[in-house]
Amino acid sequence: MTTDLEGLTALVTGGASGIGLATAHLLHARGADVAVLDIDPGGARGPLRGFVADVTDDRSVRSAVDSAADVLGGVDILVNNAGIGAAGTVEDNPDAQWHRVLDVNVLGVVRTTRAALPYLRRSTSASVVNTCSIAATAGLPHRALYSASKGAVLSLTLALAADHVREGIRVNCVNPGTVDTPWVGRLLTAAADPAAERAALEGRQPTGRLVSAEEVAAAIAYLASPAAGSVTGTALAVDGGIAGLRLRPEPNP
Repeated sequence: MTTDLEGLTALVTGGASGIGLATAHLLHARGADVAVLDIDPGGARGPLRGFVADVTDDRSVRSAVDSAADVLGGVDILVNNAGIGAAGTVEDNPDAQWHRVLDVNVLGVVRTTRAALPYLRRSTSASVVNTCSIAATAGLPHRALYSASKGAVLSLTLALAADHVREGIRVNCVNPGTVDTPWVGRLLTAAADPAAERAALEGRQPTGRLVSAEEVAAAIAYLASPAAGSVTGTALAVDGGIAGLRLRPEPNP
């Protein structure tokens, strides 16, 4: 495996499971010294350094970022991956849930990036990668709240990229399709017909399967690496083709 991240340091929020954990392991495998920031970092073991952080609490975020930067010796890469989901139309989620999801998914990115910026400014290879979603660019049914939060993350990514490009800080995001993560697993378990719901989610993506966490991690690692030195303000879809492909229905056998 390439070691293009040798000598770099990385913070991954929500890094104790799913996409975040896959990303943390891949960044480490490619040479980075990695700290995981999570409300429960227990899932990050071995070479990964775990720090407790609640992205809805500015003091918690600043403390965790400062502690991680002190241990790592700085911050070169920030992966804003912490997030929560929500299902339903605009009628289905009460105001409290709207506030909660936007607080985690949008303001969580704000708080962590804000805390990390002083360290990123000192880096010679600074990169921020936000985990966004295909929900930011495609109208998905029963995802009004979640889509609104990820649409904000996409716009925030572009604004951050414009604000900090002259400081040598690149900012990009990945837009996964439906990823085979614990959260999606819980949604499937709660469905009236889990097998049918899984088939529907798989069928929505032209590749006919869910995206793996490792595939999203690979895209994040590329955007974070010096190899992407001219890439900023970009949303990279990792979605099985749903964003751009319009396939004709398969003929009946």
